[in-house]
Parts: sequence; C-alpha cells; structure tokens
Amino acid sequence: MAGLQELRFPEEKPLLRGQEAAELENSDTFLLAVDTNWKEHDIETPYGLLHVVIRGSPKGNRPAILTYHDVGLNHKLCFNTFFNFEDMQEITKHFVVCHVDAPGQQVGASQFPQGYQFPSMEQLAAMLPSVVQHFGFKYVIGIGVGAGAYVLAKFALIFPDLVEGLVLMNIDPNGKGWIDWAATKLSGLTSTLPDTVLSHLFSQEELVNNTELVQSYRQQIGNVVNQANLQLFWNMYNSRRDLDINRPGTVPNAKTLRCPVMLVVGDNAPAEDGVVECNSKLDPTTTTFLKMADSGGLPQVTQPGKLSEAFKYFLQGMGYMPSASMTRLARSRTASLTSASSGDGSRPPACTHSESSEGLGQVNHTMEVSC
Repeated sequence: MAGLQELRFPEEKPLLRGQEAAELENSDTFLLAVDTNWKEHDIETPYGLLHVVIRGSPKGNRPAILTYHDVGLNHKLCFNTFFNFEDMQEITKHFVVCHVDAPGQQVGASQFPQGYQFPSMEQLAAMLPSVVQHFGFKYVIGIGVGAGAYVLAKFALIFPDLVEGLVLMNIDPNGKGWIDWAATKLSGLTSTLPDTVLSHLFSQEELVNNTELVQSYRQQIGNVVNQANLQLFWNMYNSRRDLDINRPGTVPNAKTLRCPVMLVVGDNAPAEDGVVECNSKLDPTTTTFLKMADSGGLPQVTQPGKLSEAFKYFLQGMGYMPSASMTRLARSRTASLTSASSGDGSRPPACTHSESSEGLGQVNHTMEVSC
C-alpha cells in the first residue's frame, strides 16, 4: 500500500512453546494470579449483570483501559499473560484497567437458567455505558480480542464520545453467511465445544504444531468456563451481523470508527483475512495495522513483549506517556507516532492524530507495522 511505513522489532523469541507451555498449564500466574490491587464488581445493566474486575485506581482525567475477551475465554484466560508481563507495568501504572467478562463467562459463573436469552452482540455493546458510568470514567481506551473486538467496535460506533482509542485484535467485521453458518453447525455435531472454539482461536498450523499451548487452552476452556453459558455466547457470536463500517468517502454517509484504532493480528492467525478487510474499511489517517511475526491466534499470549511495546506507542500517539522508555522500535520513528499533547492527563483534542508536533512536521498515522 502506497505511503505505508514499515517498523520492525528486533527478534524476540516466541513465548509458550514446548516446556514453556507446559509450565503455563500448571502456573497460577496464567489464570488465577492474584493482583493485590484488583477488585471484583457485578454491574447492573439494561441487559443483565456484568462481572467486572478493576485493577489500579483512576489516574486523574486519564481514560480507563477497558478490555473485552474473545469467545471461549474470559478476562483471565485472555489477558492475564499480557497484563502481568513486565513491560506492561510501565503502562498500567498510568491507567486504571477495567476487565469486562461477557455474561456468564467469568470463573465460577452460575449456569444460566433454561430459556435464558443471551444478549445480542449489539446488546453486549449497549451494556458497557453502565460500566463506564458506574465507575465514573469519562472515556475509555478499549482492548478487544475476536468477539470482544467486535463488541468494542460496535460500542464505539454507538457511543463514540465514550471511546478515545481502540486496540482490536483478530476482529472479523463480517457476519456469517449461510454456508459458514452450516459449517459451524456441522462442526458442532462432530466436535466438542472446546475443540470447536479452539479452531476459532488458533490456526490449523498451531493446532498441529503448538500442541502444548493448544492443549493447555483446551483444558482451561473445558474446565474454567461454564460450557452451557459458553455455548450461548458462541451461538450469538456466530449470529452476528456485518459491522456497519465503511472507509470515509467510499459510500454516502459512511459510518466509521472516529477514534484512533490499532488493528492487530498474528502472521499465522485464522482471523487474518477479517482483520485485513477491517483495515480496508477504516480511515487510513487514524488506523495502524500491526501484523506480528511468530504469532498465531493469541498474540497477547505468545508475544506480549512486542504487543506491549506497540501499545505504548499507540498511547504516545494520543499524547500519553511522552517520556516512556523505548526499547524495541527505533527512536528515529518516534516523530511519526507521537502527537503534540503535553501528556498532563487531560484528554487530547479529537483531531490530535492529524496535528503537527513542533519541530517534527506533520504526524503520519497511516502505517503498517510488521514485527
């Protein structure tokens, strides 16, 4: 694509291979690490209760980092490895983190009663303002994976004033056609639910070659997440409609995400085609596309160092953490990622991403990052 800049990280050993994955399976830090600075909440919303975990405390007027996990997971399975990674601590000391579990997906959740109607993807998005209001957040920076990325994108479309930025991993903006729907139904008849979900989370190559990591997730999905509740979430995700977005100028009155967006996908991920298509539908002046080498369906688990570094630059592009250390990306690229905001904790102007930094010239956010 013309005008794209390519930024490369030095080589970083992929995590969770062989013995490392075996250790992960038996490690409390993977799932149930106890952060002494977290609190659990059940938030009432128009579509039922939401289980939410808060890590840290609000930092002035800064936005909260709000996460939403993929189907088959919960916030612990999806994000603990990433947020417990050493490099993320430099970020989380500046922001309160709000982990949202989809209804009934949290550890120890009770099974929904017979006949319970699981919220639609639109309703899941419409539950989030209750969380924002409950904690008094003015706005959030969302991090979503798979189904969670779809929910956060829908949330930003419906409530744009509440979302300052989005990191969307493995997002598929398309609904399922009848052929895909039939294939999913057939798969459900011939495979167990955890195995069906694994084919959504991991590529075929990973399923064959990274057996330790896949097996650890097979066990956790089967043992930690209530299977009846998971089936309801899985069914609803597979019933989703197309995400109603188009690149500005391509169609009349095009809807798009108004905030800065970083799209993330592994170079060996089943969601790659969907993420590429989503990138084609977003405003190129506010969108970064990050394709991660040596990373499959769960880049936040297999490459947390690279992802935390990229997230740091994404935040700096919005005017936060201007003095944060830089280790993996060349310092010479800083000018293309950093805005002119003073970083004092106040919200940057809505058009920060097209402004110029003094002495740096025009800020360019049309990027493809390969790492």
